[in-house]
Amino acid sequence: MTRILAIHAHPDDIENLSAGTLALLARAGHAVTIATLTAGDCGSTKRTREETARIRKAEAAKAAAMIGADYHCLDFGDLCVFNDDASRRRVTEFLRSVRPELVIAAAPADYHPDHEAASVLVRDGCFAASVARYETGPSEPLGAVPHLYFMDPIGGRNREGKRIAPGFAVDVADVFEIKRKMLAVHESQVAWIAAQHGVADPLAAMEAWTRRRGSDFGVALAEGFRHYRNEGYPRTALLQGLVGENLRDSAIGAH
Repeated sequence: MTRILAIHAHPDDIENLSAGTLALLARAGHAVTIATLTAGDCGSTKRTREETARIRKAEAAKAAAMIGADYHCLDFGDLCVFNDDASRRRVTEFLRSVRPELVIAAAPADYHPDHEAASVLVRDGCFAASVARYETGPSEPLGAVPHLYFMDPIGGRNREGKRIAPGFAVDVADVFEIKRKMLAVHESQVAWIAAQHGVADPLAAMEAWTRRRGSDFGVALAEGFRHYRNEGYPRTALLQGLVGENLRDSAIGAH
């Protein structure tokens, strides 16, 4: 059994980008934890931030439970995630408390500032988590830097609209219905997404993207990932091995 942490900025980000892969991993018997840095508390024009946070955390916990995963929120404010020392220590302490061997994080380049800040905080937190003299709280330092992977950015593009190619994909066709159900739990966001993003049907948008990524790898439905292998981070292909026959490691063409 491998301890796996999927961590992003807001409730519903993980459901959009990696819930299928997490469902496969949970089904195979691995221990999955889902976390968000924020509760997405600014995602309403009708409710208070406190009420929105309460609702969204409950939705995220319900979605995680559908695959037997735990859910945690680090309680940063929405649009208040920044790469500074206090935030890095907070994220590092969380990593030490969960003790993952494999971390799946937000893409470094994405449309949302919280997504990008979450990515760098988790990346650096993974490195710092095994540094004994980097003091963060009661949890013991990790014995090693965990394997680190990045999800796709939303829509597969950075802020300038440039496409970000994944290193490999995971075929999620046989778990797509659970992925859909996990995202559907986030019903409090439907009106907000329509108003803020102009997306009337988040489920249809998620399916269209998952089909698009699948077509890049010659399958019906897929999720894309990149393995971060820079100095100090593990280079063995842990996630690729865990997904087994669902791995698709060669794109068939660009669109």
